[in-house]
Amino acid sequence: MKANYKIHDSEWKRAAPHPDSPYRTWLLDRGSLTQRIQSRCAAFSVRGLRQRLARPCRDEVRELDLPARELALTREVFLYCKATPVVFAHTVLQRTALRGPWHLLATQGSKPLGATLFSNPKVARLPLHFKRLTARHELFQRAQRMLKAPPDCLWARRSLFIVERAPLMVTEVFLPGILELPA
Repeated sequence: MKANYKIHDSEWKRAAPHPDSPYRTWLLDRGSLTQRIQSRCAAFSVRGLRQRLARPCRDEVRELDLPARELALTREVFLYCKATPVVFAHTVLQRTALRGPWHLLATQGSKPLGATLFSNPKVARLPLHFKRLTARHELFQRAQRMLKAPPDCLWARRSLFIVERAPLMVTEVFLPGILELPA
């Protein structure tokens, strides 16, 4: 297993979108996205789509140092403010880490992951990386399902959370509804 983790995929950039982008403040915030949304939304909820062993997206395999065709725990949820989906969250974890430091994730269900990650002082978050997803990307296709009028692109951010040398990859895709919340 790699000792020094970082995002290698050249399509995920360390530079955030242009300063005029309405998504910029949401993308750059290094705190808990769940907590930030909850503070701006009286009726916050997490709605789980799926949590299962599955093949990670192509651009996740290298980042998690997974052998080809290896299954990983994949969790997908939508974060809602009232009836509006504001974020699609996609989490990937090596199967072996389920017997180790991330064992509680197997029972996370629709509980917010942010509370788990940011309350554990042993969890280290690596730098954020950003990407403008288009219809060609698997996560764009999954995220836009809940939108009445899907846009041409969606901004996403990705980071690795590490505990006891075991990486957990979290990708958050920002939906247009996030812009209705105060920045």
